[in-house]
Amino acid sequence: MNVPPRVQYGPPPSGGLLEQANIRQLSIAVTLLVLAGFSSLVFLLNLAPVYGALPPHIFHNYGAGLAAICGYFLRVRFSRTSIRRAAYLLPVIACWIPTAQYFFLQGASVFGNPVGPLITDLFVLYPLIVLTAGCVRELIQSALKLERYGELVSDHAPFLGLYAVYSMGERIANFFISHFLGSAVLFSRTGLQLLIGILYSVALPSKLLVLAIPSLLFSLSFNVHIPFSHSLSSLNSAIQDEGFVLLARQDSVTGYISVLDNLEEKYRVMRCDHSLLGGQWIGLPNEHHSVKDPVYAVFTMMEAVRLVENDQGQARPDAGSSALVIGLGAGTTPAALINHGIQTTIVEIDPVVHRFATEYFHLPSNHIAVIEDATKFVRRHKSYNTVQYDYIIHDVFTGGAEPIELFTVEFFRDLDSLLKHDGVIAINYAGDISLYPAALIVRTIQAVFPTCRIFREDIATQENPNFTNMVVFCKKSTATPLRFREPTDADFFGSGIRETHLVPKHEIDAHQFQKIPEKGLPVLPAKRIEGLAHHRDRSAIAHWNIMRTVLPQHIWTYW
Repeated sequence: MNVPPRVQYGPPPSGGLLEQANIRQLSIAVTLLVLAGFSSLVFLLNLAPVYGALPPHIFHNYGAGLAAICGYFLRVRFSRTSIRRAAYLLPVIACWIPTAQYFFLQGASVFGNPVGPLITDLFVLYPLIVLTAGCVRELIQSALKLERYGELVSDHAPFLGLYAVYSMGERIANFFISHFLGSAVLFSRTGLQLLIGILYSVALPSKLLVLAIPSLLFSLSFNVHIPFSHSLSSLNSAIQDEGFVLLARQDSVTGYISVLDNLEEKYRVMRCDHSLLGGQWIGLPNEHHSVKDPVYAVFTMMEAVRLVENDQGQARPDAGSSALVIGLGAGTTPAALINHGIQTTIVEIDPVVHRFATEYFHLPSNHIAVIEDATKFVRRHKSYNTVQYDYIIHDVFTGGAEPIELFTVEFFRDLDSLLKHDGVIAINYAGDISLYPAALIVRTIQAVFPTCRIFREDIATQENPNFTNMVVFCKKSTATPLRFREPTDADFFGSGIRETHLVPKHEIDAHQFQKIPEKGLPVLPAKRIEGLAHHRDRSAIAHWNIMRTVLPQHIWTYW
C-alpha cells in the first residue's frame, strides 16, 4: 500500500509551498469538521428507530459540546506529534461506528430511554468528536501560526471557527438528508454512516485503514439495517420467532417507515421510527370487503364525523360531501370516507407513507392526494378562499413526536376557514392527557371551535390511566350541541369492529383541561411552540415505554 503524504502540523516550509501547505491543512480541517457535523446528525437518525425521534436529542448536543471541548484541549496532555499520529485513527473510528452502534442498540431494553442514547453516544460517537476537535485545533494553529497573535487568539479563535464549521456541517447534512435520504443504499440512514467512513478515509488515508476492514465486512454482510436484499432475509430470520415478517421498509422524510405482518395474530401494521402509524386485521371473515378493520379503535372512532347531526338534528348525506384528511397513516379512516362516497382530499407530507398505504393497506385510488406539508397546503387554500369541506380529519403523528406546528391556534384558524359553516372536524391526539400539552391543545382547539366533545379510545385502567388516543369532535356552528345520530348497517361495512367502536363511548369532561398552570399559556401560538420541548420529551419517553409492550422488543431493535 502506498503511503500518502502525511498531514503537516509543524511550521510549513518557506517559499512558494507556504501558501499551498496552509490551504491544504485548512481544507482538511474544514473537511473533518463538516464530516463530524454530518456524522452527528446521521448518528441520531440511526438511534430513532430504536429510541424514537425525540429522546436521543435530550443529551446529544450537550454531550457533543463537552466532547469537543475535551478534544480541543488535548494538547494539554499530549504532544502535537501524538495528536498528528492519532488523526489517522479518525477514518478507522468512523468506519467502526455503524458496527458499534448496531451492537449497542441491542441493549436498548437494558439501558432504557433516554439513558440508552446517552450511553451509545458516549462510547460510539463522542470519541470521534473528541479526536476531531483536537486534530482540527492543531491543523488551524499550524496553518495560520496563531501563536504570533498572542495566547488569547491562539487559544480561542480556533474554537470559534471549529463551532462555526461544525454547525455548517450539520446544516449541509440537514439539506442533504431532506432531499436524498432513502434514495439509494448508501443514502439510507446506516448507508450514510458507511459513506461518511469512506469520506473520512479519502481525507486521511493511511495503512491504519486495514483496521476498518472487519467493520466494513460486518456491515456489508450482517448489518440488517442496511437495505440489501440479503439483509432483509436476515432480518426476517431474526424476527420470525416472534411471529412477524417485514414486508417493506424505506427511509423517508418523517422517519424509518416499514410494514410488518404478524402471522400468528393476523394483523398488519405500518411503523414510523419507534411508533405505529396504524394497522389492519388480515385474514378476518370480512377480508373481502373493500374497507378493512383497523387494529386501533381510534381510526374507526374518527369515522364518526359522518354521524354528527346538522343543526336541524338530521343526518348528513354522503352524496356531494367532501372531506379533508391531514395525515394519512395506514389510511383506514380516509378509506372509509371514500367508500361512503365522500370526495376525499388527503394531505400527507411523506410520499412513502402514501405509497405503502396504497400498496399494503388497500387505500382506494379515487382520492385527491397532496404530498406536501399541511401548513403550506392549508395556508395556500385559505388565501384562495375557494374550497371548503364538510369534514376535516386531523390525524398527524403524536405521542411526543407530533409536528407541534399543526396544533397551534394559527393553524386551527386556517382550518376553520376551510370548513363549511355546518362542517365537522375530528382531531386525534395521542399522549398523556394529564400533562400540560394535552390541556393546552384542547384549550387551543376550543378557542377556535367552541362546540366540541372529547372522547378517549378506551377506558382508563390502573396500569395506564392517562396515556391514550383522544379524539376531539367539533362543529363550526354553535347553534346546537354536538350530537351523533344512530348508525345504520351501511355505516359498518359488515364489520363487527365498527359495530363496537364506531360510535364514541368514553367521553372526557372538558373542564379538566381548563385550569391554566402558573406561567402556562391559555392557547398555543406558533411563536411559543419551542416552550413545549421539555413536555414533548417526557411524553415521547412515556410513549416509548408503551410501544415496547405493543410489539416485541426485538421488532423495535432489529427495525
